[in-house]
Parts: sequence; C-alpha cells; structure tokens
Amino acid sequence: MRIGIITPIIILLPRSHNEWEVNASVDDLVAVATAADRLGYHHLTASEHIAVPVGVEARRGKRYWDLLSTLSFLAAHTRSIRLATNMVVLPYHHPLEIVKHYGTLDLLSGGRLILGVGVGSLREEFELLDKGFAGRGDRADDALRAIRASWGQREPRYDGEHYAFGDVVVDPAGIQERVPLWIGGRTDRSLRRAFEHGDAWVPFLLGPDEVRSMLDRAAESPAAQARPQALDVALWPEPALDVLREPERIREQFDEHVAAGATILNYRFPSRSLEHHLEQMEALPEILDFSWET
Repeated sequence: MRIGIITPIIILLPRSHNEWEVNASVDDLVAVATAADRLGYHHLTASEHIAVPVGVEARRGKRYWDLLSTLSFLAAHTRSIRLATNMVVLPYHHPLEIVKHYGTLDLLSGGRLILGVGVGSLREEFELLDKGFAGRGDRADDALRAIRASWGQREPRYDGEHYAFGDVVVDPAGIQERVPLWIGGRTDRSLRRAFEHGDAWVPFLLGPDEVRSMLDRAAESPAAQARPQALDVALWPEPALDVLREPERIREQFDEHVAAGATILNYRFPSRSLEHHLEQMEALPEILDFSWET
C-alpha cells in the first residue's frame, strides 16, 4: 500500500476545499509538500485544467495551478516524495510534448515523476482550446503507445494510427527506465485502457463497491489476462474525514478501500488551517498503524 496526498491550495474543488486554502500562500504550499516529504508520504498530486468556462465552474472547480510549473517548483523543495500528475489531459497535447515536458521534470526531480493521464471530459474546454472532443479515446490510446515508445529515447520513432514521427531529437526524455503510467477515468473503457497501457487505474466518483464490481468483471478480460503483473488501483477515500476527530472511521474507511482493491490511497484532509492540515498529515500513519512503503 502506498499513501499520497491530494495537494491543497493548488486546486479548489466545489464543496470540498477548505476555506483557509483560498488565500493560502506559496509558503503554505511548500510547508505542506515538505511535511509530506519528511513524513514519508509516497506522492503528492497536481491536476490539469487550462481554462474552466464560467458556466461549469460550480461543478469543476475554480482553481487549477499550472500542473508542470507547480510540480517542478515542488520538486526543488523536496527530496524523495514522488510527483504525480492527476491528471494530464492527453488530447490537449502531442505525445512528444508530454515526453519533453515531463521527461524534463523527471530529470529535475531525480526520477520521481508519476505520469497520470486521462482522456478528458470537459467538452467546453476542448472546444475553447480547439481540440477534438469526438474520437479522443482512440487518440489517447495511440498517444499512450507513442509515449511508451518514446520515453527515455533521445531519437524516438513511432508510427501509429494518429501519431507518427521519426528523425527528431527529444532531449531530455525522462530518466526512469519505465515511467509509472496512471490512467484516470470512471468507465469500463478507462479500466481496459489501464490494463492495456498503464501501471495503475485511478477512478473518480466511484464508491468502493462500484470499483470492486468493475474490477471483478474485468478480471477475466483479455486485457487483464495478458498483463505480466497486477494492476495497481488508486482510490480517493470519500468522504474526507478529520483524522484527529474520527480515527476509528478512518481505519474502517481504509479497510473498505483495501477490500475494494485499492493498492494506493490518495488522502484529502478537511481542515480549519494549515496547522490543522499538517497535524492530520502527521497523525494519519500512526492511526492506520502504517509502515510507509516507497
């Protein structure tokens, strides 16, 4: 089991962010990241949206710090915690753009990148950015193949259905021999995509019972049977609980998500202040009687 944090401040989700985050400072963000690093958390996260239309702000969130800039900045302030993109919207980018941007981050961080990707679902943002919404799943699958083929390759070559390139130099292109690919989504197709291309599936807006049911249905699929190793499953325990006030419920929630198939858990901490947030981060491993695995 690996445990990470949904990084506060850099994203304000509807009905789930803490009031202190709204006016928190960069120093506050650094305090959270360095504490997570010191305490042994496996990873922290940052998410991608470029321009959220006002009409969908209420359901999508009103703040998303730039993903690459934020993780690059936090890489310089931390030593061992991994840096997870949660998620890069694949259809917004050419595969070589992703390899170059995040390969550089992998180099700068000493090989700490986790590349989480998704196909995206905010049609309004696709239209705003002049990116095709229809057919994005097929393009994403081809992009994943292209990223796998290009990662760590100074002179990558790929010839696929939607992307083809060669006779180019991409330097740097990542230092991990195999970058962990986490696939986001909440559909059967996203799970199949994770089996086929990824190292972990990261569903959202699904309860533990739904996740367990989808994993059970997929277990005998050709994609699942063809894998040489088990697929990790990263879940976000909901509702977020105050670790200090509800330790028993925290333990029960942990067990529920492990039973659902989770091998990775991403925690968010409902808190009154930065200090309250840090106190909960420190208390969580003790309450779970957890030995960190990195």
